[in-house]
Amino acid sequence: MSLRPALGAAALLLLAALPTGPATAAPAENVTVAATGTLAADGTVTLSGTYRCVRGTSPVFVSSSVSQGTHEVKYGIGGTTAVCDGAEHRWQNTGKPSKDTLKAGTAQVEATLMELRFKGLLPLPVFHAAHTQAVTLGKG
Repeated sequence: MSLRPALGAAALLLLAALPTGPATAAPAENVTVAATGTLAADGTVTLSGTYRCVRGTSPVFVSSSVSQGTHEVKYGIGGTTAVCDGAEHRWQNTGKPSKDTLKAGTAQVEATLMELRFKGLLPLPVFHAAHTQAVTLGKG
């Protein structure tokens, strides 16, 4: 018997052993960005949205960044500790790149749901979800 038919028979046996009922997937992990953010007179930016994640084995955070004009330069706008219990939660991050960096108007915001898992002494990022969206920065 050649190897090819033997592998085919083994694959069929494995497929037959798989459950045939509906799959029960874990709740989807996602992060959203609100359509508007605020830009204070002193340059402080506030961004918000929602997130959903399942249990992480290490700390999980919602981070955000904003860019305007050229999307090559992104400014980090705070970070929030996430509660990963499968329920939807709100997040809000505040940061101040500098007073004259951003202007009221359209901006690009990226929110990321990220876990820091330790491999030995090094914390390595594990991404759960990310979302990029155009928002309107209003004076606040």
